[in-house]
Amino acid sequence: MKYLIASDLHGSAEHVGKLMEAWERERADSMILLGDILYHGPRNALPEDYDTKRVMDMLNPLAYKITAVRGNCDAEVDQMVLEFPLVAHSMSLIVDGRRFFLTHGHLYNPIEPPALDPGDVMLSGHTHVPACFQSPEGVWFLNPGSVSIPKNASPHSYMTYDKGLFLWKTLEGEVYRELDLKDEEETRKT
Repeated sequence: MKYLIASDLHGSAEHVGKLMEAWERERADSMILLGDILYHGPRNALPEDYDTKRVMDMLNPLAYKITAVRGNCDAEVDQMVLEFPLVAHSMSLIVDGRRFFLTHGHLYNPIEPPALDPGDVMLSGHTHVPACFQSPEGVWFLNPGSVSIPKNASPHSYMTYDKGLFLWKTLEGEVYRELDLKDEEETRKT
């Protein structure tokens, strides 16, 4: 099964529109959203083309394909307009025999991790900065970056996962980092 993984959409219709183009291009089976979907939050500048109704209209038709966790900028009212569950702050999926722990990153993160086993993968957003590293205990911490408000000169981005391979991509589809869990080796592209 192929997954498209994204975080920190923050209500930007322009960038979520590009994410929808990536969804079509990738032909993924399922989408994982790691929180902060509609609201931009008090610490962030208003994202380009901020239009939560258009973002809802783009995401809701895919509700049956979306698995999402709640971020620090998501609220109860967001669940009233989104047709996929957005209530859990974390959840686990077993993918290809490995546990993927999904969270936004404001409650659980590499500094305050949940109980995970060596080889597990924690997927989180929140920082708006792509990340890929393995803890001394053997847990992978991965962040797709932000769809709409990237930080630290990182690109507007998302990730894909398919058969052991994570790829970090710009919204235009250019691969700039990869992690092959079969070899457990991270590479960066220039």
